[in-house]
Parts: sequence; C-alpha cells; structure tokens
Amino acid sequence: MYTDLASMYERAGRIKNKTGSITQFPILSCRDDITHPIPDLTGYITEGQIVASRDLHRKGIFPPIAVERSLSRLMGQGIGAGHTRDDHRAVSDQLYAAYAEGRDLRGLVGSSERKLSPNGTGSSGLRRFVRGQIRAQGKDEDRTIEQTLDLGWELLSSLPIDSLTKIDRKLVEKYHPQMKKK
Repeated sequence: MYTDLASMYERAGRIKNKTGSITQFPILSCRDDITHPIPDLTGYITEGQIVASRDLHRKGIFPPIAVERSLSRLMGQGIGAGHTRDDHRAVSDQLYAAYAEGRDLRGLVGSSERKLSPNGTGSSGLRRFVRGQIRAQGKDEDRTIEQTLDLGWELLSSLPIDSLTKIDRKLVEKYHPQMKKK
C-alpha cells in the first residue's frame, strides 16, 4: 500500500493529458549507514531505496548500485505477467539468493575457491558474473527487461537445475537455456 507521501510524490510527477507519471528520486547523501533514521525514514516514505556504492564506482562498475542493500516495497506490484514477463519475480529472487550465497561463501573461504563444493563454486562464479554482466551495464547500453531476464537465465544456467529452488519447474522448462534446447 502506498504511503500518503509516496502518493503525493507520484501525483506531483504526473503530466496533464498523459498516462503514467514521472518517478522522483529524492537524493540523500550519507556515510554508509542507511539504518540512520533519516535515510531509513526516507526509504520508508518513498517505498524504497537505491543505494549507490562508492566502492563499485571506484571499480568502474556502472551504474554503481549496491543491489543487495537497495530495496523496493512496490516492485511486486509492477513485475510479472501483465507487467513484464511471467518469470521476472522468480529470476530476481533466484539471482539474489545465488548472489548472496556467493558473497557468503567468499567471506568464508576468502578468494580460494578450491575449497568450495561444485555448487559453491557455481554460486561464487555466478556472483562474479552478475557483478560483471548484470550490474556493469555499459553507459551507452540500452538493454530491455527481456534481454536482462534472458541474461539472468544465462547466468543461472551455470548452476545445477535442481538448485534453482526459487523458480517453479514450469518456468525452468520454459526459459532455462538447457531445457529450451530439448
């Protein structure tokens, strides 16, 4: 449900005689603590936060968005069948879970992947690939949501199919690159 202020933001961004609205981005600069009351309440009021990362910017990743720290309370209302593609939520959830697992595994064993299980190596490798392919979109690249979802499936195909626990089997059969070839 929209908060009153979030509704006002949307209403303020409408153009007379045009459908849709202009999304407004209140920008708040803080030193890495988004749990401080001001950034936390700003995210609550606007129904989400997009967190820019100085570290990603220094690494030349564009856009430098810290996906794991960003959030949207309204995403579920604007994705999936009728809005984007029927697999959008599941692919997003699975990529996020695999990315987080890769991040956690990296923290456990440092940069030595020789100690990881085959699935662990896949998650860690997927984490690097997500960082390099999905996050590091070129400044002049104009990628559609369908192209991004297809890229997500390409990334997920590096994991064993039975480890895709966040995706319904029907969607795996419909979109997974290995299943589509059969």
